[in-house]
Amino acid sequence: MSQQSADLRETVRQRYAEAAVQVTTGGAGCCAPEPIELDENFGVALYDDTERGTLPADAVAASLGCGNPTAVADLHPGERVLDLGSGGGIDVLLSARRVGPTGKVYGLDMTEEMLALALANAAKAEVTNVDFLKGTIEAVPLPANTIDVVISNCVINLSTDKRAVFAETFRVLKPGGRIGISDVVSDDALSPAERAERGDYVGCIAGALSFTEYGNGLEAAGFTDVEITPTHSVADGMHSAIIRATTPASAQPRRP
Repeated sequence: MSQQSADLRETVRQRYAEAAVQVTTGGAGCCAPEPIELDENFGVALYDDTERGTLPADAVAASLGCGNPTAVADLHPGERVLDLGSGGGIDVLLSARRVGPTGKVYGLDMTEEMLALALANAAKAEVTNVDFLKGTIEAVPLPANTIDVVISNCVINLSTDKRAVFAETFRVLKPGGRIGISDVVSDDALSPAERAERGDYVGCIAGALSFTEYGNGLEAAGFTDVEITPTHSVADGMHSAIIRATTPASAQPRRP
């Protein structure tokens, strides 16, 4: 990893560690924590009231995503799910309810503070079919061919090695597995420099891939049936999007 990539990763880690601390300290005493303020394009407002009402306040307050991947992942009882960049655990907990007691959901995050918050939220929610793992989305600490569905909420754009993320996602999925991801994607016409003009890296803008780059990256990793559907604008020429794709029924892991 280059020094620039290492510095960007550390900036991201610090930002989300601070967010976790903000939630846990903001909820001390008699009052519920306040949601982390970003804007209307990110965070808890992208979940409906029914979903929010089933979760601990800290899980809701820590939501920093650009969509609601559990609403599009089409989860079924008994499935095994991996959430890349699980943060405070909102999507893990929602997924756990969908897959039921015979299913399993893994949350992967590199930030100690977010992992501690997620574990506390799982305990409060009395959800037992979850497991939170420390690690990076470029090197997933799970065996190959063990996951039915990979979800992620506005995290892949933060990676400095998206090729490795796509390869690792493909590796851990079973043949016939699928992804249901929310992420920020740019118009093809925007250069990387123009994307950076619209927002910084840690703000989920500068590191975003274009529609074509995202699709080509997934296909290069081995995915098929790639669909990228924009849902709402987050900046000029930048969109929150739902990304779906599948692994072939006879899929073999590829090297990044």
